[in-house]
Amino acid sequence: MSKTEKQKMLAGELYRPDAELAAEHAMAKEWMARYNSALSPGEQHVMLRERFRRVGKDAMIRAPFFCDYGSNISVGDGVFLNFNCVILDVVEVEIGDRTQIGPAVQIYTADHPRDAETRRSGLEFGRPIRIGRDVWIGGGAIILPGVTIGDGALIGAGSVVTRDVAPGATVAGNPARPR
Repeated sequence: MSKTEKQKMLAGELYRPDAELAAEHAMAKEWMARYNSALSPGEQHVMLRERFRRVGKDAMIRAPFFCDYGSNISVGDGVFLNFNCVILDVVEVEIGDRTQIGPAVQIYTADHPRDAETRRSGLEFGRPIRIGRDVWIGGGAIILPGVTIGDGALIGAGSVVTRDVAPGATVAGNPARPR
């Protein structure tokens, strides 16, 4: 039995965006419009629970917030994302308890083949991102596909995180390096 394009996407395999994925993306877009116009943090928390895979107690994401699907995002207890964060969640994004994420942070699981011919064919893939507990990510940072950030790590504002970050490490710059 062959896999659907969605099954391939979720498995991190090459996939081609199709009508099923376009429909799910459209539902997420409608959800984001409602979320970004919600009047209270309580209303937003309820809405996160309707869209995300997992939402911990007291998790807060300030609007505006943007994502591909939402259904592949898990946030732990006390997680905070500030204004204008973007999560491209074609595969899993896990954010651990008490992690704080500054404004305009971008988290990208979506990736593309390095070979131009394959890329031209419209194929894509994703690599999961795991962010540990008690992490602080400064404003404007970019987390690239496949990165794992260990518990207690600090990511400097404006950093581009291209590689895994060890627990307790502080990294900054482009590309982010230990400080």
